[in-house]
Amino acid sequence: MSSPTRDNPIKKLQQLWQRLQHVPGGAWIFSRILGWVVPYTGSIGANVKALKPGYALIHLRDRRRVRNHLHSVHALALANLGEAASGLAMLGTLSADTRGIPTKLTIDFYKKARGLLIAESHCSPPTVTQDTDFEVYADIRDTDGDIVARTTVSWRLGPVPPAP
Repeated sequence: MSSPTRDNPIKKLQQLWQRLQHVPGGAWIFSRILGWVVPYTGSIGANVKALKPGYALIHLRDRRRVRNHLHSVHALALANLGEAASGLAMLGTLSADTRGIPTKLTIDFYKKARGLLIAESHCSPPTVTQDTDFEVYADIRDTDGDIVARTTVSWRLGPVPPAP
């Protein structure tokens, strides 16, 4: 049995995705479970549409609870969406003896975010033998295909310390 420090919750989520993705309503159920496991991520109510190691695709519906006073999706809802996409894409590639934690998040806004939004992240992290900084990007597009925002998440990757 593996120790709690070596359990990768993202790997468990990916296994759950594999079981649920082809079940009617499975993606919605998976997205709600993700929101329960990671409550702040769940606060925006995004829906995972595709997930595999190195790749995540997440949709966010434009609705009142994620809007700002300008009647567009709030900047922090976009940052949350981008960070979730980068994390799901990147963490699913890590071995059980590697950990990752975000150390910096930046976001560039290109236009008001309205309507259905689609966050997509691709990445191929390096082999990790010592602490390594690695940037993962997530583009957030509207239904016209225009990029409304781009997140850059700096991750500190490193070996999991040995259990005491």
